[in-house]
Amino acid sequence: MISCTEFIPAYSELFTYLDGLGGDEAVEDYWEYISGNALDGLAKAVEAEGVKGCYTYFSKNLNEEAADFTMTYDEDTDTYECVMHHCPSMGRLLEYKQLVPYRNYCGHCSWIYAGVLEKMGYHYEMDISHADEARCIERVTRKEKQA
Repeated sequence: MISCTEFIPAYSELFTYLDGLGGDEAVEDYWEYISGNALDGLAKAVEAEGVKGCYTYFSKNLNEEAADFTMTYDEDTDTYECVMHHCPSMGRLLEYKQLVPYRNYCGHCSWIYAGVLEKMGYHYEMDISHADEARCIERVTRKEKQA
């Protein structure tokens, strides 16, 4: 099995390769495939707990990845938010001198998670404006809660 230290740059390089073959569409097709076939755990958690299921799912995964984050679930507004202070994946990619991260590496999170959650009636938003610092913010609410 490939280790996470090998997987992260391989994943980034795969995105770059796919982009070279077919541009954004090829990369997004791959992300859509991942979204539809590899995130049963997220779908099951949200099915069972609603928005709070995001907290359950991501707290387990992000702790396993040793991410530096602050996660909240607000019962009053039924809102999940994760402030990623340091993403271990992007952080690792930024440390490598021998490769350049795929230009929209962080976009895969937004694409694959939104693909699951939007179909289930939730709104997923992600701010990756600080991706060059390995930081982001993601937020999930019920669609009817949107202004």
